[in-house]
Parts: sequence; C-alpha cells; structure tokens
Amino acid sequence: MTETTVTNAAGDTADNTANGRLSLSTAAARNLATTTKTPPQMQEITSRHLLKVLPWVQVVGGTYRVNRRLSYAIGDGRLTFVNTGADVRVIPAELCELPALRGYDDSGVLDELAGRFVQREVGPDEVVVEAGSPVTDLFLVAHGKVVKLGEGAYGNHIELGVLADGEYFGDRAMTEDGLVWDYTVKALTATTLLALPREALRELAGRERSLRERLERHRTDPPRPTNDFGEAAIDLASGHSGEPTLPGTFVDYDAAPREYELSVAQTILRVHTRVADLYNEPMNQTEQQLRLTIHALRERQEHELVNNRVFGLLHNADFKQRVHTRSGPPTPDDMDDLLALVWKEPAVILGHPRAIAAFGRQCNSRGLYPQSVEVNGQKAPAWRGVPILPCNKIPVTDRGISTFMAMRVGEQSQGVIGLFRTGLADEYEPGLSVRFMGINDKAVISYLVTTYFSAAVLVPDALALLESVEVG
Repeated sequence: MTETTVTNAAGDTADNTANGRLSLSTAAARNLATTTKTPPQMQEITSRHLLKVLPWVQVVGGTYRVNRRLSYAIGDGRLTFVNTGADVRVIPAELCELPALRGYDDSGVLDELAGRFVQREVGPDEVVVEAGSPVTDLFLVAHGKVVKLGEGAYGNHIELGVLADGEYFGDRAMTEDGLVWDYTVKALTATTLLALPREALRELAGRERSLRERLERHRTDPPRPTNDFGEAAIDLASGHSGEPTLPGTFVDYDAAPREYELSVAQTILRVHTRVADLYNEPMNQTEQQLRLTIHALRERQEHELVNNRVFGLLHNADFKQRVHTRSGPPTPDDMDDLLALVWKEPAVILGHPRAIAAFGRQCNSRGLYPQSVEVNGQKAPAWRGVPILPCNKIPVTDRGISTFMAMRVGEQSQGVIGLFRTGLADEYEPGLSVRFMGINDKAVISYLVTTYFSAAVLVPDALALLESVEVG
C-alpha cells in the first residue's frame, strides 16, 4: 500500500494513512503558547511638532497679560461678503474696516453705501486698472487674487504684492481728488470685484451729513506720529552739534493690553473595577487607557492652539503679517516672502503635510533641493535654514487650499509662546492632571483628565501666514 502526504495551507502535514496525524497540529499547540502582544496602537497620534517647538511659560494666576507699546489702529482689516447665487454683496458693517470709515456706526448709511457697489467679473491676466490712469473707484476683492505691479528704479516691472479675498485697493479715492494710479492691478485668477464709483460716494455724502463729516475728518486730521510699525513715536535727536534743545519724550503704553486666559481640555476616563483587577497582565489596563486618553488630549490641545478663534495662531496673525501665493502652489519665491515677514530670528515654518509636499514639487520643478536640518533628533526639510515641520492640524479646505505658518518663538525674542500651569493637584505630567473621582454603584472607576493651555503672540511680527496655498 502506498502512503500519500499532503501539505495543507497552514503548513501542517496531513497523513492519509489509517493511523491519522503523526504530530500535534499548530492550531492545537497555540492553546498552550503565550501570545506576544503590542501595546494598544492609535493612528491619531502624531509628532505634535507645535507643542515641541513652543517655549512654555508658567501662568500662575490663570491669566497672561501682554503689555505693549501703544499702537494706533488704522483700519487695515479684511472685509466679509455674502452671496446669493452669483450675486455678491459686502456686509455693510464690514465697511468700517476701511480706514476712512473706521469707527463709523450709522448702520442705515452703511447699508445704503454697500448697495452702491457694482459687481465686476474679471478673468485671469486681465488688467483691472492701469498705472497713470485716474483713480475713480474703490475696489473690494470678493473672491480671487490680483497682483499689484509697479515700475522699478531702472524701468523694470516689479511685483508690489498680491491681494486676495477680503482685501481692497483704491481707498484713497474716498477722500482725495486728482489721484492717479501709481501701480497696475492685474488679475491672477478669475476674480470677483466690487467697485464703488467715487461719484456714487459723493452723492450719498452730500445727502448724509454724518458720512460727509466722517470723510472730511479723515481727510483733514493730521496723522498721529508713529514709527514704521504703527507704535506711538519716541522723539529722539541724533547727528546734531552744538547745544540744541533736546526733545523730551516718554514711552506710551497700551492702556488696554490683551489678556490670555488659560483654556482647558478635559475628559472623564472610566474603567470597570473588574477589568482593572483581573486583566492587568502583561499590561496594566488602566495605564494603557490613560496613555491613549492623554495622547488624544494632547492632539486636541495642538488643534486648539492652531484653530481656536480666540487664541489660535491662524486667527491671531496680524493682517499685515499675511501674504498670498503668487499663483497657487507654494513656490520658493512665496516662502521667501513669508520669511521676510518674520525676519528677526525665524525659528520654524509649519505646514500641512500636503502643503509641504506641494512645496517640494515646486522645488523639484526648478531643480532646487532644500537642505535638511536636525529637529528633535530627526531630519526635517528646511528653507533658508529654517526647518519646515508638518502639522496636520492646519486645515486644508475642500478646494485644496491651506496655509503655512512662520514664527519666532520665546519670551526673550518677543515671539510666540505657549501658556500652561504646572503644580496642579494630582499632576500626572507637566501641565496635566489625573484626578480620582471615585467608584460609582456600577463598580466603575472614574478619573478626571485635565490640561490647561493657551498661546500668546507677544508682538505682531513674531507670526506670519502664507495663505491661499494650493496643495493639489
């Protein structure tokens, strides 16, 4: 009689003789074997570079006050629009962001003024205004991007800046006559503009005394003496000879400095006593539950530091510290513009991983290969020696638009800092506490996990944004 041996999919040898199996199968052997396990894994955990690069400052009283030299607001914000289908209209109250209407509060006049804007659609590369032509309209950029082009010192054409959603140009036409455009404005993309003819504004001001007086006051009031950053000037004398009378001066402070209150992220971790008592080998169940909970809390903390509307960095960057990409994808030229805004000791650039990849593609297309630097023991790409670190908390819109953040950090450098509170009761790690809350009548143990945090921008030029970054 001939024996036939067959190897099955599990690698076991099946004996077809009448005597059956010759050895113990692997499936049966597993019943006696010890399984090697990993700790629980979680895909949400990231490198959290923002939490690592920010210097953290202890806030004992729960509130951090940023005292600054007195600055004068000049109405340099952005305007907001609403649309009904293809029709776009500026929100009337938003017109107070224009310098000439700063502080004007007559809602009826603002509503009528908003209705006098004329919508205008322009295509890519279409010239909106030509240098040397009379200034007859105020333009609001409702959607899209335009570029301001001027003439350089040697007759060459230079870019003076890119304007995008919510920005404006030609506002001097509201209060001054006989002006001509000293730059050309050309559309970079399909753009929706709202134009206010000067004659329409004059007709309304002729009927509305409050508007007429507001525009006249803006035209005639001498500007307050300031330095290049809008701060109250300090009078000094230099380069003189003899015995001239020296100017007297003082440094004026902001009378209403901003205060940052620590925000909180909390959750209640629940573990059944039966689980905590019986299933702790080889890993402690409570410790693993707590470890993953703390990771999730730290991820939320970083998200809030980026996106919170009160203290988040994306919402606290000064409008003068924001630039737009020239075409869409982030180019080396755009990165240079970003670093030019944080030129005093720039520490780091943060971007969404897809935005960093888009920048890498632009470098590849130009034959550029950015150098690498070491950050926290790992290699990271850098531009001009400043590391570019990934942060997936920076949003990417449905249209594939994201943002790069560049910052200077530290109190001594007047940069961006993180705020926290240590020395908490039942502190588990710096700035994070785990408090035992008791056991309920269902034998469930509860722990309150808490962290307090915030972020502060000490001076406006410590943080800058590169906006309108296409990542597709």
